[in-house]
Amino acid sequence: MVLAETTPLVSVVIPTYGRPDYLPEAVRCVAEQTHERVELVVVDDHSPEPIEPAVADVDVDGLARAEVVRHEENRGANAARCTGISRSVGEFVAFLDDDDLWDPRYLERVADRFEEGGSDVGVVLVGARVVDDDGERIGSVTPAADGRVTEAILRGTVQAGSFSRFVVRRSIVDAAGVPDDRLPSLQDKEWHIRLSTQCRYASVPEPLVTRRYTSHDQITDDYEAKRDVSVPLLLRKHRDLAAEYGRDTERRFVASLTRTLGFSALRNGYYRSALKHFLAALGRDPTDATSYLYLLVALGGPMTYKPAQHVRRAVRNSRT
Repeated sequence: MVLAETTPLVSVVIPTYGRPDYLPEAVRCVAEQTHERVELVVVDDHSPEPIEPAVADVDVDGLARAEVVRHEENRGANAARCTGISRSVGEFVAFLDDDDLWDPRYLERVADRFEEGGSDVGVVLVGARVVDDDGERIGSVTPAADGRVTEAILRGTVQAGSFSRFVVRRSIVDAAGVPDDRLPSLQDKEWHIRLSTQCRYASVPEPLVTRRYTSHDQITDDYEAKRDVSVPLLLRKHRDLAAEYGRDTERRFVASLTRTLGFSALRNGYYRSALKHFLAALGRDPTDATSYLYLLVALGGPMTYKPAQHVRRAVRNSRT
């Protein structure tokens, strides 16, 4: 454990909108961290009702500082994260989605990993267990990103962590810039591309994050927003960077984003669009076995997709 007299301050930002049932538990898990110096900024992105009453009874006396900030209008999750960054002062910045949870050792283990890795490590990723609406485990994520990972993220061979699963050094935020608040989705992927150009990554493999994948996530997977806004913006911002790594990396970058559109189309019942996206992805990257598999799933529409979902869940459950 990092010694108390040299313990860095970690800033935790929780963006929230209209989920008072989840938020108190998220705030509580931050207050229960074993890391000794933590400040918390909860950013209410103009929820229908102010969120202060929902967290009023949570004991945060052990934190270095805690505040709630409310946007005057709804601006989106990344805008809320940016507000939290600007209102905080810690050497490291962590993010917790309001429906996710951390093990009490999360920040302590991350701080230790930063210390072990040295000053050129700017991002630490952490493992997670994935649960459903009922809290039943449906999967797990073990980070596999260490060292210089920009090309691997662009190629889609490394899935950088969601916001609840990584901590970033503030100096790297200053160098790479804050999250892009124009993006309705793929916010984490876009930011990781920029962050990774500035530093090395390190990992904590233990599943210290509980990631809820609920019906809310499925409802808010907006295929049209990904197709019309997020993917075109990522291509405009980072295709030239991918090309710097060579033509093959550029092709795989485009293929990985096209494949992402295919997954989103499937989840939302746009089976013809899913077929189109998986075929286009294979045109860019004919070696990707996943695209062939989901192309077959998409061919049968709901007749094949829904049974495939059940099989996938059964396989996941057999591993837990």
